[in-house]
Amino acid sequence: MASRSVNKVILVGNLGRNAETQYTQGGVPRTTFSVATSRRWKDQQTGEWKEETEWHNVGLWRQENIKDYLTKGRQVYVEGRLQTRAYEAKDGSGKRYSTVIVADDVLLLGGRGDAPAPEENQTASSGRGPSRAAPLPEDEPPPDLGPGEDDVPF
Repeated sequence: MASRSVNKVILVGNLGRNAETQYTQGGVPRTTFSVATSRRWKDQQTGEWKEETEWHNVGLWRQENIKDYLTKGRQVYVEGRLQTRAYEAKDGSGKRYSTVIVADDVLLLGGRGDAPAPEENQTASSGRGPSRAAPLPEDEPPPDLGPGEDDVPF
């Protein structure tokens, strides 16, 4: 009997940029966005508060309607799983690896004044299980989802 394992991610953070939707050759929408999460701690030596921001690349399948609400600075709850894949670098320098969060559920939390006003607690759910969550294409490197040099976490 196979042993059980868990691959689950839960994030609450702010979007680093507006979401983008692309379509597979079969017409399936894939929305991508980046989420910033931060942790704070007090430095034991200096007594100063420090903060560290981590960027997470997220892919959401078959939920193109929520794209208009996934705007830079928006606070979101994301639940999903990690997916890592390998691809060949375009310059031929070898294999590269990319890890993304394949979202099962996205919940809009805090708002921004310039974002469209969705129904309260707007959600997107791509369902559970392999029949709904398609793997990332094998023949192309992942899109660059990280923030630009002048982007801030929120």
